[in-house]
Amino acid sequence: MRVIVVRAFMAMSLALAAAGSARAQDPPVAFVGARLIPIEGPEIADGILVVHRGRIVAMGGPGTAIPAGATRRDVAGKVILPGLVDTHSHIGSVEGADASAPIQADVRVLDSIDARSSQIQKAQAGGLTTVNVMPGSGHLLSGQTLYLRLRDAGTIDALTMRDADGRLRGGIKMANGTNARRPPPFPGTRAKSAALVREQLVKAQEYRDKVKAAAGDVKKLPARDLGLESLVEVLDGKRVVHFHTHRHDDILTAIRLSREFGFRIVLQHVSEAWKVADQIAAASVPSSIIVIDSPGGKLETQDIHFRNGAALEKAGALVGFHTDDSITDSRLFLRSAGMAVRAGMSRDKALRGMTLSGAEMLDMADRVGSLKTGKDADLVILSGDPLSTYTQVLETWVEGIRVFDRSDAKDRLYAVGGYGAGDPEANHEELAAESEGWQ
Repeated sequence: MRVIVVRAFMAMSLALAAAGSARAQDPPVAFVGARLIPIEGPEIADGILVVHRGRIVAMGGPGTAIPAGATRRDVAGKVILPGLVDTHSHIGSVEGADASAPIQADVRVLDSIDARSSQIQKAQAGGLTTVNVMPGSGHLLSGQTLYLRLRDAGTIDALTMRDADGRLRGGIKMANGTNARRPPPFPGTRAKSAALVREQLVKAQEYRDKVKAAAGDVKKLPARDLGLESLVEVLDGKRVVHFHTHRHDDILTAIRLSREFGFRIVLQHVSEAWKVADQIAAASVPSSIIVIDSPGGKLETQDIHFRNGAALEKAGALVGFHTDDSITDSRLFLRSAGMAVRAGMSRDKALRGMTLSGAEMLDMADRVGSLKTGKDADLVILSGDPLSTYTQVLETWVEGIRVFDRSDAKDRLYAVGGYGAGDPEANHEELAAESEGWQ
């Protein structure tokens, strides 16, 4: 199965690799008889979903037309959900900034992700199809994040996505609280943390003004600064800030900074969101929460609560979920929605939080996050209801290509564990053999 996918990628230039898998699937595939949970719109019992060349081309009830020559898949009794979106992950043995400074906006996780890590296969086994891979939170700004599609591929370039202007899709990681408080040059207090961020953003404003004033005259342009260039993208709204924050006062500080400098923000973790849910909603700031069944660790997370999702939903804030893998194992991501519902969150908003809400936070809702005609064919086939602890991920599809199949012994190994499941080379033996000619 993986060999077929790689051969499809090899047939195209690396620049088009991100779209290549979408074109590999021919003829159309019609999934017949499943319960469809589109997220946008009501559930469809005994539904039909047709995918072709990486896109969803038809969806509806039993009377939905199936193209001539389509491959029919009988999935009666199963549930089909959009591919899961993880807005905060560390898969791929990712690294970010070092100990030389607390703010390092020039660092790119692109340059450190291991695209052959078994963590990627384990994420596929959990139904994840889109992830925001981030550096750690030990800095006030630890680097540029990267949005990945979990295709089967041997290089990082084949997992990335680009905007219409050619820019890699990704945000930037910022943090406050205790993680970045350590000996100089790092800050020693929360107030100094905010002051250092302000100082750097002011420099970015000045840098942007100088570039604008130069009007293309190379003699007047300031010396190029890669870090300030990234922060200018933040100020201009081209790069979303994913802000690691836990305590209620730190949450409000993050919101205060975003208002002061006008940048877009997604709050990550927000352990004490239930204390300031109304303020988060009033600021129209989205929150990506983590739901863990064994709280502990940092003192600042002692008041984390399962009702975070319910409190944010009641306040009217946009809520998504993340794994922070390996804090929460990607294979168990669906449990987050189940535990949030148990604590009072509505079923619809919890499932939306696993899919479309996360896609909106990554500016990707036009392509992923729901089962909708014209969107990418990212989907998960489940053995039962998504909120049941007994439900298993049976198959995961990215852009119309199956990347996980629980009935395949190799794939099942990543789902359940066992000898070889963590071997970063063994899981990509076929990819390595087939991708030797890649440039």
